[in-house]
Formats: sequence, structure tokens, C-alpha cells
Amino acid sequence: MKLENSFEVPAPPERAWALLMDVPKIIPCMPGATLDEAVDEENWKATMAVKLGPISLSFKTDVKREESDEAARRAKLSARAREVRGRGNASATIESSLTPQNGGTKVDIVTDLQLAGPVAQYGRGLVQDVSSQLIGQFADCLKKQLAAATPDEAAAAVAEQSRPVSGLRLGLAALWHALVRLFRRRSR
Repeated sequence: MKLENSFEVPAPPERAWALLMDVPKIIPCMPGATLDEAVDEENWKATMAVKLGPISLSFKTDVKREESDEAARRAKLSARAREVRGRGNASATIESSLTPQNGGTKVDIVTDLQLAGPVAQYGRGLVQDVSSQLIGQFADCLKKQLAAATPDEAAAAVAEQSRPVSGLRLGLAALWHALVRLFRRRSR
């Protein structure tokens, strides 16, 4: 399944590129994610915690930088995640591109996501809505890091994202977005 998201950050492309290429700084910006190990300059290990009501899931994830073109400001990461208790897995390629816009930078992210196991049983619309919520939180964290005047402010922005992703909260937000789309279609 292909997911496309865009957001703007309040920094010139050079600064935004430097932050996005610092994978150890951006992994913790993803809600529920923590960096476990920097294997080398192109490979990292992370854990992603997700809470779906009373069920907690923990995914061990291998992240690899596949491509990086600084001149074109395009990068490609791959991620392979396994739920630690064997309740599913996921793989993704994430392509990002940066373009100058309104004195800041527009970040476009295209994710090709494959899900397997129980996690794949969620509907496509729910996964898209939840991913939009996660990307929104990720973008907010990046914006706060880029706007931070001190390293302590940047660390506080990242710390906000470290708690597990609550499936109930995201699920309710996704349900709300689905209902809004349904009513918009019917009112046309």
C-alpha cells in the first residue's frame, strides 16, 4: 500500500536536509519509537511501541539508508519490523524529497508499506488515517527541533514523542476522519 504525506518545516532546505539525514535524531520523532543501536552510518536498530487498547505491541525494526542524493535533496530508507511476540511484521520503503517553499521547506514522503500477520487485518483506510496522524506528530517534532534555540529545547521536542503510540487515540481520530469523508461524499 502506498501512503503519501507532505508537511512544511520552518527552516531552509539545507538545515532540514541536515536534520533528516541525522537518522538517530529523527527516529525518536516517530511516535513510540526509540533508537536502540547505530550499527554504522547507514544502518540502525530501533523499537516501536504501539498500544491498541489493552494490547501492547513492540516491533524490533531494522532501518537502512538505501539512497541519499544531497544535490536533489532526495533520500530513501528501508525498514523491516518484527513484532517481538510474533504477532505480525511490516516492511516499508520511505522516500523523502525536500523543496524550498514559503521561506521554509516542503517535505514530501512516499511510503510503500507491506503488512503481514494480525497487523495486516486493519482496513486500508484505517492504516492511511493512522499513518497521517503519525506523520503529523513526526512533522511537529521536526518543526520543534528546527525551531529550538537550544539543545535542551530540541531534546524536549523528541521526549514528547517517546511514549507508546495509543491505538485507541489514533483509532478514534481515524474513525473521525473516515466519518468526515463519508459525510462529504454524501453531501455532494
